[in-house]
Amino acid sequence: MNDEKTRQENLQRILHSRSYVVAYKDIEFLASPELRHARMELEQLKPELTFRAFDIESTIVVFGSTQIVEPAEAQRRLDRARAALTAAPDDPRRRRDVARAERIAAKSQYYDIAREFARLVSSECQAAGRCDYVVITGGGPGIMEAANRGAFDVGAKSIGLNIRLPKEQSPNPYITPELCFQFHYFAIRKLHFLLRAKALVVFPGGFGTFDELFDALTLRQTGRMQEIPVILFGRKYWENAVNFRFLADEGTIDDRDLDLIRFVDTPEEAWRAIRAFHASS
Repeated sequence: MNDEKTRQENLQRILHSRSYVVAYKDIEFLASPELRHARMELEQLKPELTFRAFDIESTIVVFGSTQIVEPAEAQRRLDRARAALTAAPDDPRRRRDVARAERIAAKSQYYDIAREFARLVSSECQAAGRCDYVVITGGGPGIMEAANRGAFDVGAKSIGLNIRLPKEQSPNPYITPELCFQFHYFAIRKLHFLLRAKALVVFPGGFGTFDELFDALTLRQTGRMQEIPVILFGRKYWENAVNFRFLADEGTIDDRDLDLIRFVDTPEEAWRAIRAFHASS
């Protein structure tokens, strides 16, 4: 009797052991360092199969700051910063907050421009069931939200590639739900940004925007990706942020590398530049 009880107890331990869980259902196993290669492959494959299922032939990547919000919200933030400064006029941090809020408010026009650009491209390229030049963003707030919102305005699909960060980032509410993905690996996320890209459209931004811009410029410079135009909105911002001409003058890039970049000011100008690039290639 005791032998039978022992056998049954051991059988239950077997059935509830982690080793007995089917491998693809064992989350702890899949999350182990040794399975990193498998997780990276899954992150590559899941969006790829989805894009195929939705017949997405090509994309336009839109990058830009998460901090550039629509003008009304930018003004509200500026008003709050000014009110806080009024309460403590000698506080240098509050003066700095007002100065920064003023600069964001001055750039809030780019939210509307990004939204209009996405409207323009999406309404023209997703007619009659086509899925060409689908807007793809990082899926977050700011300029990314504006671009997804522009596609949403005209009932078109758009893609969001969100990333897991220590500070939680939720996807914006304008992405096509079936085309919103969450990534753990920046490298695989970058791959999906550029794999089907027909253009890279970049608005003023910070470290993340610079990282994505220079990653694409390096791949274009070295011929490691398809030829696409790199469109920068806001010449004054970009020429203050990065002295591209200085790099060429110093001989650290070729003069012809400057031709990889095109500065524009309006949605229509950007769309004309993209069409002209592919018409001549």
